Amino acid sequence: MTMTRRAAMATMGAALATPAFLKKAHAAEVTLKMHHFIPPVAPMGKFFETWAAELAEASDGAIEMQVFPAMQLGGKPGQLADQARQGICDIAWTLPAYTPGRYMVAETIGLPFLVTNAEKTSVVLHKIMDEFGQGEYKGLKNLAYHVHDGGKLHTTDAPILSAADMKGKKLRAPNQGTGQLLASFGAETVFFPVSEMVVGLSNGVIDGCCLPYEIVPPYKLQELTKFTSEAAPGARGIYTNPFAIVMNEKKYESLSDDLRAVIDANSGMAMTERLGKAFDGFEAYGRKVVEDNGNEINQIPAEEIARWQEAAQPVHADWIAQLNDAGHDGQAIVDRINELLDAG
Repeated sequence: MTMTRRAAMATMGAALATPAFLKKAHAAEVTLKMHHFIPPVAPMGKFFETWAAELAEASDGAIEMQVFPAMQLGGKPGQLADQARQGICDIAWTLPAYTPGRYMVAETIGLPFLVTNAEKTSVVLHKIMDEFGQGEYKGLKNLAYHVHDGGKLHTTDAPILSAADMKGKKLRAPNQGTGQLLASFGAETVFFPVSEMVVGLSNGVIDGCCLPYEIVPPYKLQELTKFTSEAAPGARGIYTNPFAIVMNEKKYESLSDDLRAVIDANSGMAMTERLGKAFDGFEAYGRKVVEDNGNEINQIPAEEIARWQEAAQPVHADWIAQLNDAGHDGQAIVDRINELLDAG
């Protein structure tokens, strides 16, 4: 059953646990600046407002989180983790693909075909970061990780149903690994933040993009593209991207014990699961927007996806070598991701 936007947002609004010992009301003791890169009308923009209200309620008003969307505090999306580390903001929502090669363990899940759905893959990412990536965000406390659902190919002039259909297409790639794969099929790939994609589609710089459905409504991409190609049911998604919600470590440590407990109770694996589940709901809503606009949705056959997965193996091997060079056990990380994705 397709989840409505209202139902998706209701899922996001479910309160997490509040420490039982936090009994008495507080006056506002701390103000936290939260910075992110998407419009406030986007589902995640609304989520951060919901989360701010939950932190205020759980702390009896002692925590005030001010949310600054769409890079209102300045800078570029790729600078968000550093802004949190430097204290320009206290909490940031980051996308490692915007700083290729810097958060390598997290980026690994962005390799082609390492995604089932958003909820399960978000949990896998959190486990991978706990097992292999503990030192990756130095100076920051990691509050949650998540991914979006598998990406789809949205195009302006014709659907993509085989690798041959990509030859000569100018496509916005969502990350390095997926860009390598699409380029191996003959596509001309470019990479820029999603916020710049509307201009790229409008002026013909690109013929299409590889993105999940959930990003379509806030940027009205259904009006700029006419065709969508999605993996057949049961096949792995083309790609996903990892996200992290991080907090300045010194700021976190400066909080009183009870306020740290509020942050802890409203983050962690529970938050990761919640975000993943919500992104599956956002995906269903975004698909409905595409359908309602009259766009053509096609399924890429499972056997074609299997051929694409085989073609992606050199991309995986190249990344494993880069992980090894950075001091990680690259094969162990990729094998563990696949093990967790394949688990029932």
